[in-house]
Amino acid sequence: MKIFLDTADYREIKDRYETGLVDGITTNPTLVRKSGVNYFDFISRLSRDFSFESISAEVDGQTADDMLENAQEYIAIGSEVTIKLPLTKEGLIACRILSEQGVKTNVTLCFSAAQAVMTAKAGATYISPFVGRMNDNSLSGVELVRAISGLYCAQGVKTKILAASLRDVHHVSRCLMYGAGVVTLPTKVFDKMYNHVLTDAGLAIFEEDFKNIT
Repeated sequence: MKIFLDTADYREIKDRYETGLVDGITTNPTLVRKSGVNYFDFISRLSRDFSFESISAEVDGQTADDMLENAQEYIAIGSEVTIKLPLTKEGLIACRILSEQGVKTNVTLCFSAAQAVMTAKAGATYISPFVGRMNDNSLSGVELVRAISGLYCAQGVKTKILAASLRDVHHVSRCLMYGAGVVTLPTKVFDKMYNHVLTDAGLAIFEEDFKNIT
């Protein structure tokens, strides 16, 4: 069971890395644009400053050749860098080639079990079903995770399910229960994972009781 952070904010990452509970980082062009950072420099800094098992760097390009060319600069950063590719024909071609070279890959924007089949055939390290975005379109993202997990278990597939687009803690626990090996969380969801109103209430009582212990 692994927890990644889905953010391009260095300070957010640093603060939560110190908990020892974060295993990796995912990013995307939207998060990077909002943070106003240089993408390559940001990935390089994460690789230099932290010890993560995976740092996803999303590549650009319309063709497999374009994606492979873009991937080379990120691959050179370090072995923890995982090349993030779109779930398209060209993305899967690039995934197969990189996988054969021993490069870690994360195929993103998965919305069906059929897509998950093709991703596994391409040898991806991770597949990222977008749970929250499925729910936004009146579909069950958690059920998709369960379907992919059942399929992969039945076929002995090594590709790991990296559940993405998680909007609340209930998504997280259910995805893990249904077979996701990894969840990637916005920092606000990560923080809610260890907070609970009843825990706070119980601590308040204990603190008062401590004051009265003689």
